[in-house]
Amino acid sequence: MTDILEIISMSEIAEPVQKVKQKVAKPKMYNVIFLNDDFTPMNFVTEILEQIFDKSKAEAIAITLEVHYNNRGIAGTYTYEIAEQKVYETMEAAKDNGFPLSLITEPIT
Repeated sequence: MTDILEIISMSEIAEPVQKVKQKVAKPKMYNVIFLNDDFTPMNFVTEILEQIFDKSKAEAIAITLEVHYNNRGIAGTYTYEIAEQKVYETMEAAKDNGFPLSLITEPIT
């Protein structure tokens, strides 16, 4: 049978636990970019930007015009999973409405 003094002396031998702080890296961010085409109406693009990307009417119009005049426009910057989900939702809406709208994601460097 273990004596109480032995238990106390064994606990004094144990090393204290050191807390280690882990550095958590920020997730990599991605731009969701609309690409211009000659078939998707601008009002559809504006609606998508408002509904899926939570843009105000003014922001949606500005992005739509950027796509129209510069052939591409950044709809938003998100983590990979969110960017891919927004692309998927947008592509499904475009397909359901018969438009060939194209989007891409690009990592921010």
